[in-house]
Amino acid sequence: KLGVPAYTQFSEGGSAFFAGKSLPNNVKQASILGAVAGAHYVRSVAPAYGIPVLVHSDHCAKKLLPWFDGMLEFDEAFYKVAGEPLFSSHMLDLSEEAHDENIAICAKYLARMAKVDLILEMEIGITGGVEDGVDNSGVAREKLYSTPEDVYAVYEGLSPISEKFMIAAAFGNVHGVYKPGNVKLRPELLDEFQKYAAGKLGTEKPLFFVFHGGSGSEKHEIATALAAGVAKMNVDTDTQWAYWEGILNFYKAKSGYLQGQIG
Repeated sequence: KLGVPAYTQFSEGGSAFFAGKSLPNNVKQASILGAVAGAHYVRSVAPAYGIPVLVHSDHCAKKLLPWFDGMLEFDEAFYKVAGEPLFSSHMLDLSEEAHDENIAICAKYLARMAKVDLILEMEIGITGGVEDGVDNSGVAREKLYSTPEDVYAVYEGLSPISEKFMIAAAFGNVHGVYKPGNVKLRPELLDEFQKYAAGKLGTEKPLFFVFHGGSGSEKHEIATALAAGVAKMNVDTDTQWAYWEGILNFYKAKSGYLQGQIG
């Protein structure tokens, strides 16, 4: 209705679900299959909606790299035929690893992804809460905030390879929706990160950021983040609730018909 571009994202668990939970997934083969099938589905259906729709794979921790590798193989094969990758972008979430290792692994993958025009999203710091079986609800508060130095180190490590990368820097983000006051978002930190990098480079706003845990955020927080260079915002919980609420309202309206099998 708004006519703006949209992202369709596939998590590793969601990809396996898309393929079918009964399939074996010991080497992430079901997750690869589900993500690839989902990407083709989005490519087939999106034109009917009349807006650009990008396809993305979400949080990929180090233990999930076989899933990432499998998707890249399909991107490379698709590129040979269509001149573009199957997905628009992929996310590596190596925030649990040492900062230097995080950047080094991302650099290795970005070099491969650049050859097929893929965008890399990478994460530093920690996004709190729970998503796709990853529980960061008890993480230390200081881990929820990145530093200008850490953000700039990512730029230094990745920019010589390709400009096509986004940084999911932590500024108090938490997956899910929480009561006001329980989460202290500080989107103004993103502007500090930009100014620090600009001072080093002499270029205004050289960084592209991702806003994780956007569901339930106040409009002024979103506006501050966008002004500071956020190029992508995740609103998974809000989207899930809208989907569930639609089903719930349908059931309430048709409950008299839904008490037994319907022919």
